[in-house]
Amino acid sequence: MSSIEVKNVIKEYRIYKRETGFSNALKSLFYRRYDTLRAVDGISFSIEKGELVGYIGPNGAGKSTTIKMLAGVLVPTSGSIYIDGRIPYKNRKENAMHMGIVFGQRSQLFWDLPVEETFVLYKKMYRIDDKRFKHNVDYFIKLLDMEGFIKMPVRQLSLGQKMRADLAISMLHDPDIVYLDEPTIGLDVVAKGRIRKFIREVNREKKTTFLLTTHDMDDIEQICERIIMINQGRVIYDGNLDLFKEKHGKEHVMIVDFADDEMIFEDPILRIIKEEGSRRWISFDKRKVGIQEAINRVTSKYRINDFSLREPEIEDIVRDMYENAGAEV
Repeated sequence: MSSIEVKNVIKEYRIYKRETGFSNALKSLFYRRYDTLRAVDGISFSIEKGELVGYIGPNGAGKSTTIKMLAGVLVPTSGSIYIDGRIPYKNRKENAMHMGIVFGQRSQLFWDLPVEETFVLYKKMYRIDDKRFKHNVDYFIKLLDMEGFIKMPVRQLSLGQKMRADLAISMLHDPDIVYLDEPTIGLDVVAKGRIRKFIREVNREKKTTFLLTTHDMDDIEQICERIIMINQGRVIYDGNLDLFKEKHGKEHVMIVDFADDEMIFEDPILRIIKEEGSRRWISFDKRKVGIQEAINRVTSKYRINDFSLREPEIEDIVRDMYENAGAEV
């Protein structure tokens, strides 16, 4: 059995339908009307031990709801979820002992305590033996460069420092699976780099399974090997990240510095998407014209000083897929 098995999972919420007017407010004391919101709509996927998986989708797609069901916080309306053979909401305590979770906007730290004292509290909570606790604390402090603030109260830490401490806490007990919900939100480039390196290193050393939700596509490209994309509660893509870019990244861009500033570029297949002086950004669909042919159409007709080719960026591909979610992918 896979480490995570999700089969035909649906999650619905009943939302009270409030109506205006005194008489309607009075009626609601005896009879209430509800609307049904389907946040997750028949999702299925499986994740093997040690995988690095990006779980992406627009706001409201059902990502956080899925994470909460995997963690055992929410109960599916229908369908089944197994985490290493356990049903999360039926085995919440046991499930919690084998998982870690980090919400980028909600810290697990105690505001007035130094980070190292918070570590001790989690040691007792997860009943971590002394040897493993010392090894993991030393390992995470070094890997996350925490020496400079380990003794500081949490209230004095920067956002990036708090996130590093949250990551360390979530993994002190060597969980089999870690769920990361927007772990780099609001962080600067240096802090993001540390966290991405940490996740890759822990995955390599401990074979920890990571499921990552994020809107930062650089997180996906630098951490994940596979992506599961959802939209309106349904899976619209599940597969290898490189194959995803190869299959759906149809738009390539040539950046060309032409020798003639006054040159007028015309082509029935290639299109200019940006201009700066003699420089043109020229887009083409690789399904309609090959890369070599596109280059030849420019270099054979015009004098150029410089040339570069940019492959499609994953953020552009993902945005196009969201906009065309009704199409088969």
